Amino acid sequence: MSKKAECPECAADVSLPDDVMEGEIVQCAECGVELEVISLDPPELDLAPEEEEDWGE
Repeated sequence: MSKKAECPECAADVSLPDDVMEGEIVQCAECGVELEVISLDPPELDLAPEEEEDWGE
């Protein structure tokens, strides 16, 4: 049975895989935003941190 969590952006239910881990990035099927799994018990999502360009390399 898959876990579900609420998208903090659009409040849709996001299905999480059974083997999901904290810190993993998932995508909301409704609004397309990337979300980070911040808790598994209870399942909780937050907006994923923006990846920053590394201009030094």
